[in-house]
Amino acid sequence: MIERYVFLKLKDEYATDDGRIEVAKKTQQVLGAMDMVEAVVVGIPADEASTAAWDLSARLQFASNEDLEKYVDDPAHKSYVEEFLAPRTEVVKAWNFEPDSGK
Repeated sequence: MIERYVFLKLKDEYATDDGRIEVAKKTQQVLGAMDMVEAVVVGIPADEASTAAWDLSARLQFASNEDLEKYVDDPAHKSYVEEFLAPRTEVVKAWNFEPDSGK
C-alpha cells in the first residue's frame, strides 16, 4: 500500500471556512470517485497552529506505486488540479509513503 499526503495553502480569498469546505468537498468528490484511489480522507485544520501553516490536508491510499502513477496521469486528476485546485491554491506539497509493515 502507498499513502500520499497532500497539504494545501489556499489563496487568501479561499482561506475562509466556506472556501475550505468547498475545496474539501470537491476534493473528496473527485478523488474519491477515481478507480485507482482506495481511500481519501480530507482534513481541515483542528487548531490555530495548523491553520497558520495549512488550510487543508488529504491522505490518499493506493494499492501500489503503479496505481499512484496512473492517478497522477489520469485526465480527471489533471482536470481537478488545473481547473479547480490551481486557481485556489498558493502552495501544494505532496509526499508518498509506504506504511511500516513491522519488517
